[in-house]
Amino acid sequence: MSAFDALKAQLPAAPRTWLVTGVAGFIGSNLLEALLQLDQRVVGLDNFATGHQRNLDQVQASVGAERWARFSFTRGDIRDPETCQAACQGVDYVLHQAALGSVPRSLEDPLTTHASNNTGFLNMLVAARDAQVKRFVYAASSSTYGDHPGLPKVEDVIGKPLSPYAVTKLVNELYADVFGRCYGMQSIGLRYFNIFGRRQDPNGAYAAVVPKWVSSMVHNEPVYINGDGETSRDFCYIDNVIQANLLAATSTHAEAANQVYNVAVGDRTTLNQLFEAIRMLLAPKFPHLADFKPVYRDFRAGDVRHSLADIAKAHTRLGYQPTHRIGEGLAEAMDWYVADLAR
Repeated sequence: MSAFDALKAQLPAAPRTWLVTGVAGFIGSNLLEALLQLDQRVVGLDNFATGHQRNLDQVQASVGAERWARFSFTRGDIRDPETCQAACQGVDYVLHQAALGSVPRSLEDPLTTHASNNTGFLNMLVAARDAQVKRFVYAASSSTYGDHPGLPKVEDVIGKPLSPYAVTKLVNELYADVFGRCYGMQSIGLRYFNIFGRRQDPNGAYAAVVPKWVSSMVHNEPVYINGDGETSRDFCYIDNVIQANLLAATSTHAEAANQVYNVAVGDRTTLNQLFEAIRMLLAPKFPHLADFKPVYRDFRAGDVRHSLADIAKAHTRLGYQPTHRIGEGLAEAMDWYVADLAR
């Protein structure tokens, strides 16, 4: 049985209604596509601050007219309480992905990061509570581990945050926990590690490392590595994230709810290793990459040196079993990245 078939078997027999915030974004649009392929009903909310209409257009083309008819979209901002209240009406599950990511962005503009990630998050919690949704699943972050040096990262041991962004994601977890204690609300936080895959935007100052490096290599532009390249991350392919979200929403494990879980693979990959893996995948199509080298520069403020997740808790309580390690994910995503650059 494939991972997709296993998820389908776990869903309720009758279709449910799901709210995906940030639905036009990288992760949100992939969740939308998966849910529609699984014949669920989806309500989407996005203000297009970081999402794109083209992501929704690609989902529409992928799922076909009949499934697309199960989707309704609202353009709106989670910083507006009334928008959140309206979006949650009649919803069974919330997958809250809307946020302003990026450590550098938060260092440059902490107020806007706070408004979206904390005020917006609280608006969504209140709206979901009032609508009596079955479960509220939200995008947490591995940045919550902060300066704690231990590896692998275990959910109940964190350090001090290293950026305003990390503070906002920690506050999300605290609010969700309090809503569980005070209102009996079921929530699950998913601490994403370095997610990559189709529909990840390579453009802009805050683009994630994988699509940004792919774009630079294809266009024969410099690839910059902060530090010596031995900084390591636990890179996680988008299909693993989809699995974790749907399992988190529907898990019937007695201790599943009101917890946070690492969403990763459990592997460490250095930036030097990542660079070489991408270069080797692209080199057959782009001969100029045969002797292509990165450009090293200073470490970036707010970054942690190493990151590696312990995923045992997610496996035990949610049934999470990642289907793609970094090599498999890169191989699967590379054609999409290259085709997207040609559009």
